[in-house]
Amino acid sequence: MTTAINAPANLPDTQELHEWDRSHQLHPWAAMDDWRGYDHMMVDSAKGIYLWDASGKRFIDGPGGMWCVQIGYGRQDMADAISAQVMTLPYTSPWTTVTEPSAQLAKKIADMAPGDLNNVFFTTGGSTAVDTAIRTMHFLNNRLGRPDKKIVIAREKGYHGSTYLASSVTGKERDKSKFDVESRLVRFLPDVNPYHRAEGQSVAKWCDEKVADLENMIAEVGPENVGAFIAEPILCSGGVIIPPEGYHKRTHAICKAHDILYISDEVVTGFGRLGHWFASQDVFGITPDIITCAKGLTSGYLPLGACIISDAVMERMTDPDDPVLFANGYTYSAHPVCCTAALKNIEILENEGILEHVRKIAPYFQERLQALSKFDVVGDVRGMGLLGCIEGSARTLAGERRLGAMLDEVCEEMGLLVRPLINMAVFSPPLIITKPEIDEMFDILERALEEVERRLAA
Repeated sequence: MTTAINAPANLPDTQELHEWDRSHQLHPWAAMDDWRGYDHMMVDSAKGIYLWDASGKRFIDGPGGMWCVQIGYGRQDMADAISAQVMTLPYTSPWTTVTEPSAQLAKKIADMAPGDLNNVFFTTGGSTAVDTAIRTMHFLNNRLGRPDKKIVIAREKGYHGSTYLASSVTGKERDKSKFDVESRLVRFLPDVNPYHRAEGQSVAKWCDEKVADLENMIAEVGPENVGAFIAEPILCSGGVIIPPEGYHKRTHAICKAHDILYISDEVVTGFGRLGHWFASQDVFGITPDIITCAKGLTSGYLPLGACIISDAVMERMTDPDDPVLFANGYTYSAHPVCCTAALKNIEILENEGILEHVRKIAPYFQERLQALSKFDVVGDVRGMGLLGCIEGSARTLAGERRLGAMLDEVCEEMGLLVRPLINMAVFSPPLIITKPEIDEMFDILERALEEVERRLAA
């Protein structure tokens, strides 16, 4: 006889849940020397920008989940919309049917996207959206009789996902991994972070150098072999790296000159993080061939991603005399409940003026961020919109890891969650954050940095 795990007569306590987690659940990016030794926070509930752990302690959610909880936690209107769709139609095959939520959402996204990006392929998240973008490039060049034009140019410190193709074009060079990637597919450009430019070098000269990196790589590989350039407008998981002014427009023009698809990975920057639906055109002045998005599309309430393809690309892939299939898809593509969540999320963002709120409050957020540069332990602070990063000034990898871990630990002790990345702490709070909540967040960060400096000096 089997007993239900969550039977009311025998509810597990926090300790037991932790034991089950350590014994049976493999978390993303688990350190394989001690994956059973993890003691992750047991999150019990959430509301607005806050999380509560199992003991009842409250935390500001500095990372906004995983860069995604735009409208905040605990939205009853979102729960109602999801519930109603579950009872109406929880699932239908995307191969042979269409649903009202998916059709509405496709039209909505096409209207929001720049230029002629009017064709939406729904995926399960950001990684599968990037996979779809790369496979679209493969399909296009095979269709055009260019089987060698397949290499993707990407950037060091860029992150594009953890599926095979997406991880292959990810440039997190300091991640130690035993996973295979398709190294024949990709070439990486050097770091674009202006913070790491040579002493005395101007940002304008740094930009020239970074643009030349792309030109030189295309010349080295041969434009007839390069199919796509994939770039986040801001390299978020790399540490909120903002390329120098003019970089995006110049690299986009180079791609156009060589018939190379420009894939803009807006999985983080899309849906309001910089105060616009998409950042490619509205912030950086370019219209890509393909945009990938996820995360903020549903504010994390349900998983959904999208690959948005231009009319020009679709027309080049279409051949009425050759009925070959675009054989790419997922069981949960265009899932009606997930699409409903995205529609409700967009409705909330529109009705409550949240994008306008981001544009209004972001300068204050960035002002408080920049003030953290006064600490000796801080090497650089950078950000845009409601994105921010503190980079520590340690000089060795061991020192960087110690500094990052210490800041993460102290912030958590003080009631703030940040996302540690070696010697960096990044944050992207829910877009609904208010000015008093920004002050609460950065007041904690200041106290935490003071404590870190005290501990390092001890």
